[in-house]
Amino acid sequence: MRLPWLEKLKYLNLRKQLSLILTIIFVGGIALSASIIAAMMNVKAQNEISLQAQILLETTDAVRDYTNNQITPYLQQDSQGLFLPQTIPSYSAREVFEKFRGNQDRKDYFYKEATLNPTNLRDKADSFETDLINQFRRETSTENLIGFRSIADNKLFYIARPLAITDSSCLQCHSTPEAAPKSMIERYGKDNGFGWKLNEIVTARMIYVPANKVLQTARQSFIRAISVIVAIFAITIFILNWWLNRYIVRPLNRMSKTAEAVSQGHIEAEFEENSQDEVRRYDEVGRLAKAFGLMQTSLKISINKLEEFATKLRNLDSSQ
Repeated sequence: MRLPWLEKLKYLNLRKQLSLILTIIFVGGIALSASIIAAMMNVKAQNEISLQAQILLETTDAVRDYTNNQITPYLQQDSQGLFLPQTIPSYSAREVFEKFRGNQDRKDYFYKEATLNPTNLRDKADSFETDLINQFRRETSTENLIGFRSIADNKLFYIARPLAITDSSCLQCHSTPEAAPKSMIERYGKDNGFGWKLNEIVTARMIYVPANKVLQTARQSFIRAISVIVAIFAITIFILNWWLNRYIVRPLNRMSKTAEAVSQGHIEAEFEENSQDEVRRYDEVGRLAKAFGLMQTSLKISINKLEEFATKLRNLDSSQ
């Protein structure tokens, strides 16, 4: 199959063909490099954000375990049946994370144990988080869900893990209002946080990490990398174009003009100034120049012999 642009290419002179080909290489190389670098930068940025989120989520795991194993047993001994939120692992993890967010640089980090029917309404799952919880319920083998979402013009990376009710003691506070401690009812009311079932996924533990700064840094790194590559490509293409013009195109043009002159009868025509540079070269252009010189010399000898033969014929005719 013939391509139309290839058919048109043969009507261009060699310099324009080389310039066009180098331009195509330049544009194609930049486009390919840009796509590869952009993909690598995005992967790197997402890995960095994901690592931050995982570290924070593991930290909240440690707080929950510490509260459940070392704080809750001691506080319950002295609570005299009173409900103490400090004995609840989710409460401790949330409070510790709020201390972490106290720094201005970390105010856009969020931790939430998003729950469909929470005791504390600050843990109420929004529509997005509700969809994640329902997905965990449908896909029970899924351990993590990650992605991006925007909240108030902030692009956030999230990582979510399901939390199921695996301890029957939790149902003391979340089965019915009648079974719950009175102090808990007085604190949170009896309308929320009940009806939970054993082994049911009711919560998605969410970590939100701001992605704007990391993605912006990735974009800046991408721009710097592409700028360097463009500069390298441009310098390389310029040097290559100059070399091709200087050592290929111009010598061929000189030989072409000399050949045209010889074809028009100017047998003594010679290469232009600096043409001997081609003769002294040992590459293909040098061999072509030498071959052309030999051909021109042979042509001169042949023409001279023909002229001598013609002169002899004229002298022979005149003597008769």
